[in-house]
Amino acid sequence: MFDPFALPFFQRGIVEILLLASVAGLLGVWIVLRGLAFYAHAVGTAAVPGLILADGLGFSAIVGAFGAALVMAALIALLLRRRSVGADSATALVLAGSLALGVILASDVFGSQGSVDRLLFGSLLAIGTPELILAAVAALAAAAATLLLGPRWLAAGFADRRGSSDALLIALIALAAVAALAAVGALLATAILVVPAATTRLFVDRLKPWQVATVLLAAAEGVVGMVISYRLDVPPGATIAVLAGVVFALVAVAAVIRSRRPRVLPLAAAALGSALLALSGCSNSAPADPQKLAVSATTTQVGDIVREVGGSAVSVNQILTPNSEAHDYEPRPSDVASVADSKLLFLSGLGLDHWAGKLVEQSGSSARVVDLGALAPVHRSVAGDAATTDPHWWHDLSNVEAATSEVERALIAADPKDRAQISANAARYRARVRRTDRQIRACLSKLPRSARLIVTDHDAFIYFTERYGITSVGAVFPSTSTQGQASAGNVAALERLIEAKKVKAIFPESSLNAALAQRIASDTGASSNYKLYGDTLGPVGSPAGTLLGAEAANAEAIAAGISGGRVQCQVQ
Repeated sequence: MFDPFALPFFQRGIVEILLLASVAGLLGVWIVLRGLAFYAHAVGTAAVPGLILADGLGFSAIVGAFGAALVMAALIALLLRRRSVGADSATALVLAGSLALGVILASDVFGSQGSVDRLLFGSLLAIGTPELILAAVAALAAAAATLLLGPRWLAAGFADRRGSSDALLIALIALAAVAALAAVGALLATAILVVPAATTRLFVDRLKPWQVATVLLAAAEGVVGMVISYRLDVPPGATIAVLAGVVFALVAVAAVIRSRRPRVLPLAAAALGSALLALSGCSNSAPADPQKLAVSATTTQVGDIVREVGGSAVSVNQILTPNSEAHDYEPRPSDVASVADSKLLFLSGLGLDHWAGKLVEQSGSSARVVDLGALAPVHRSVAGDAATTDPHWWHDLSNVEAATSEVERALIAADPKDRAQISANAARYRARVRRTDRQIRACLSKLPRSARLIVTDHDAFIYFTERYGITSVGAVFPSTSTQGQASAGNVAALERLIEAKKVKAIFPESSLNAALAQRIASDTGASSNYKLYGDTLGPVGSPAGTLLGAEAANAEAIAAGISGGRVQCQVQ
């Protein structure tokens, strides 16, 4: 009945939540009592510069986040020494500076990658030993400080005094916020550190019962939120945050309606317990066909290749859906659970689906990991920066042919009885890949070589342009990742380059907001009428719903865009 509790990732997530519940009960009370809720939210958000530095320089993201949080805490403590500066004003000043620095680092210094996003939004599915240790340290530090300094913090709050104990409280809140990053992320840390304490404050008046009630409520919300996220297949951090907000609203309404406040806690506890039992008793996954080899694939392109080669012999769990971004995807509970039942996990590789690295470990699976990107030659961005390797290898169909053979070998090794069927499927698909490759080359050869100039949303088409003799003049977002940011200087330089090179067309991507590309096109007189499929395939059943269909659509769009609609190709 309680099947999710048997999964390793779920067990680690529960331990993390219980540790953070202890922190919420001990420090959350002081945060609410001393009016530091804004600071608790801001300190996690202000860790952005540290996250980007850690990602760009290659050291631990937790170390970077904690370093940035400590710097913020020190600056706020320094500002608070001036009696004329309030806590909110000091926090706002430092937060604004931190976010501005983060934007500059992300746009002009480093390319912020998905590891930064994971810590901004959290992922209880990827909890490991370092995150558990940090949460345990935060819990122990909060307990020791509360025991030793609790009376001083309480007296200082009533007397409105600021001293060294307050500086330590600020530093501890920074530590707690960083510990919450891995679970719910910087942007949702308040859901654990503040909301449970604010909720229990509505029906508890004494300090110690308030702390105990907050620990219990935070733990209950965390466990129930984990179960809900598993059953509904949604991100656990956001689920816990929403649940905490709903519980606060219900308790607040009940506190207003009911004159006898002590009755609210038993009602809330009973409701949470009932929800846990109800959700644990239902299942969100259908049993796999035991006659088929169960495999998982991360991206839409990899999933399409595996389905083509495996055919009816294979049951493919594709993690990404059309129009979802691989760069910043947060795995769902069902992804981990499905990998647990898979014999193979096919990755796109080259950093695109970096988030998949822990899926096998977190699921407790013995699945073999097959990295298809490792077969492709490494291409760099137009800037030649080694930190921006292009992971979009499938845009060169010779790489797709090599990947097809690798998928064939992996499937046969895992399921020798269907060797004949798998080999026949692979041979047919390789023939189709070669035919599509020839047709794309013939289509684009209709364009004068001097006119084959394009601008794309981001540097996702280096393999395509090198394969078919096209020149990429630049990208709206100068990064191989969709997290890249365009600065005003980048946009101005790109517009000058478009005008100087007489680029006819800018190509937005199907899965990205086209507003900036359209603005640049309007400024320069270029066309932006044709979209490309960069990181994801089109909807299932559409012409671009398969890898070969998407590449054909890209070739047709580029030919039409550059020629102003005069060159029309039909790639079969």
